[in-house]
Amino acid sequence: MAVAVLALAAAGGFAWRRRDGRLKGARERMLTMADLGQPLGARATLLQFSSSFCAPCRAARQMLADVATRADGVAHVEINVADRLDLVRLLDVRRTPTVFVLGPQGQITRRASGLPRRDEVVAAVALATAGPAAGPGE
Repeated sequence: MAVAVLALAAAGGFAWRRRDGRLKGARERMLTMADLGQPLGARATLLQFSSSFCAPCRAARQMLADVATRADGVAHVEINVADRLDLVRLLDVRRTPTVFVLGPQGQITRRASGLPRRDEVVAAVALATAGPAAGPGE
């Protein structure tokens, strides 16, 4: 019995770890400058929801800011969940960091709960903008 419980727990842990931080398609929703309180990027916006006690949020902030500075027309917007409970509820943010990739008109194209991988963020930016984005070494 105990072996079965451990096996089930291990399988669940591996499944959760495999999905953690993966960028997935998101339901169609548009966000505006008025929603975010900051301007959208001309090509894409990396929207990050963070909290002050979240260690992975700092790593996400650095990586997303770096991706944004390497790609023309891409903005990084970070929102503290405690300050914008309205958006947290609207977008069903359940943990931090949660990252959204927005297209040029503010349409949500991808979403990740947890720290996303740089290569997936770069690919999501390219998809959202329908053009090339700067890679990790560019």
